[in-house]
Amino acid sequence: MSREVEKTEQEWQAELSPEQFQVLRRAGTERAFSGKYWDCHDDGVYRCAGCGAKLFDASTKFESGTGWPSFTEPVVADAVELRTDRSHGMARTEVVCRRCGGHLGHVFDDGPRPTGQRYCMSSAALELDAR
Repeated sequence: MSREVEKTEQEWQAELSPEQFQVLRRAGTERAFSGKYWDCHDDGVYRCAGCGAKLFDASTKFESGTGWPSFTEPVVADAVELRTDRSHGMARTEVVCRRCGGHLGHVFDDGPRPTGQRYCMSSAALELDAR
């Protein structure tokens, strides 16, 4: 798939922190309860830390108890792409930024109403634009 933002691995490494690079470009996961947004209650819009695309509104963030920032839905469905992830011996649904292809986290069907979804994201993949 052709992306709106395409960079070489070297360009990504130069622009991102080591943790952001590991999460966004290598599909890594930060430790639970360690990211800067897992317990953040500020209002605003969460953007992709790689390309700045608007991903999630703080009004859809909820306390999931998992140690990662969790949202019920993206700002718009087209902001993210969902993929099957069979790594680590399990089947999950990976969430990536549609604009740059950066790994954001996973989505699960155990969230609250009205969507029933839990978009479980890594803080390192996000930047909060506070209102």
